[in-house]
Amino acid sequence: MASPPFIDLTNHLSPEALARKVNPLKEIIRIALSNPHLISLANGDPHHTLYPIRRIDYEVASVASEDPVAQWRSLGSSAPTQVLSTSQDADSKRLLNAALQYGHGAGLADTLRIVSEINNTYHNAPHHVPTMTLGNADAITKCLRMLGAPGDSFLADEFTFAPMPLAAEAHGVKWVPVKIDSKGLIPDELERILANWKPERGRRPHVLYTVPCGQNPTGSTLSLERRKRIYDIAQRYDLVIIEDDPYYFLQYDSPGSERGNSKKEFPTSLLSLDVDGRVIRIDSFSKIMAPGMRLGWITSSPQFHTHLVKLIDLSTQNPHGFGQILVTELLGPHGWTLAGFDRWVRSLCADYQRRRDFLLGLFEREVASTGLASADVPEAGMFIWVEVHLEKHPRFRRVGAGEEAEANAPKTNTRELMEELFERCIAGGLVICPSSVFVLRADPRYDDVDSPVDDRSNFLRATFAGSEETMAAGVPILGRVLKEFFASDAPAAK
Repeated sequence: MASPPFIDLTNHLSPEALARKVNPLKEIIRIALSNPHLISLANGDPHHTLYPIRRIDYEVASVASEDPVAQWRSLGSSAPTQVLSTSQDADSKRLLNAALQYGHGAGLADTLRIVSEINNTYHNAPHHVPTMTLGNADAITKCLRMLGAPGDSFLADEFTFAPMPLAAEAHGVKWVPVKIDSKGLIPDELERILANWKPERGRRPHVLYTVPCGQNPTGSTLSLERRKRIYDIAQRYDLVIIEDDPYYFLQYDSPGSERGNSKKEFPTSLLSLDVDGRVIRIDSFSKIMAPGMRLGWITSSPQFHTHLVKLIDLSTQNPHGFGQILVTELLGPHGWTLAGFDRWVRSLCADYQRRRDFLLGLFEREVASTGLASADVPEAGMFIWVEVHLEKHPRFRRVGAGEEAEANAPKTNTRELMEELFERCIAGGLVICPSSVFVLRADPRYDDVDSPVDDRSNFLRATFAGSEETMAAGVPILGRVLKEFFASDAPAAK
């Protein structure tokens, strides 16, 4: 097979990644696994006959119907199921033994084949290769370690999932926020930052982290046009893109439409646009199966794959065998197969779309009708981004023309008012996420001079992943608290 037509991106690797050596024992395991005719006296794992496990059965939902998720939920314990068996006494003996042994960093060969088939079905990336992970958080951390050196600056959406930047900051990486709107990351803002980068800030950012579908927390989804522009900017400014896409399989139509088992196309990923090998895509089974599985995969160029495997072999090791068995059997020829998987995720879309529309209906009646807040309709994901119209609050103020303020200091009291609103929600019996916990703060010496993010943090994140009962109880509280808050001339008593 010809080598993939990717460019050399060694310049993006961290000193840690370049210094990391191959685990010599794992290399011997790889040689043994790829040459089954060899007689091995090298291994140090227990003999498979001493494993106290003979059989593993997984009873899973049947996907024989056109809407398997609705059937699974509505019929409860009487819903039809399928049992996947992996046993020492069956054809799956080889898989069971491999899953219970020490493995190598990439993952089980059979599981890698399955996720490669998923990639080939939903993306156009024939030369990229998968690496199994312990879910998205693990994958992100490994990518950041592979690419980030102390003093580096990375780019990300200005509102982003809070644990992610904290993981990189521990390694000395600084973050540069890129403004986003209801349609996601703004390409012009990305290019403005890169084109105007000042040498005294150090190395120009060489990594962009973004969530393109159902972005957490804003719920925004990048259009194909924006994806193409972002990739073009990445080529011109030599960026590696970390495409974190846990909500890819949760796509929705417009409110009120009958989704059913829709054949709507899933979005074109940044991975599918990648001709250079500069996109590292992160996927997970957490949102489409169960988060406790802690299983996902990275798709990257072979060059990055090699360094990821070296890191895994010297840290977390091969992802757990039980989860890999489940995925392999579930999507294999005796399980759902990929056709059944597609039926399941499309049915899942219909269920979440119903939940989204239910929450939006409540929101329109209980909150939007007050004129005090509004929300965009998410095309994907699990969240709505609620904009609170603080300019209508009697205590909202802007820095006047005669008042002095530092160059990039907040020009309004938005932050204080939103903190008060959050406290009032808690007192009223509602937990909802304020946008402040997702803010990626800019360097005050260079960024956000004209529009500080604190002045644009008048948002709340609400989820529609919960039950209808929870939403029906929570949204009226939000509406009531907002009315009381906007009617108050004085802060709530502490």
